[in-house]
Amino acid sequence: MGIGLWEIILILFLILIPLLLFRPIAKKAGYSGWWAMTMIIPLVNVIVIWIFAFAKWPVAHKIQ
Repeated sequence: MGIGLWEIILILFLILIPLLLFRPIAKKAGYSGWWAMTMIIPLVNVIVIWIFAFAKWPVAHKIQ
């Protein structure tokens, strides 16, 4: 038994959704969109979200 088509679709879906959701947030905050790639790495994603939540956003400094 191997991996079927539905499993591949599910895996791709579970990888793409966090990337598609986090990239605009990172871009709006003034960070590179590549930070979204960290969302597919377990435990690293929690740390990155924690850092983004409490860090000063570069865009916020440009506005003031």
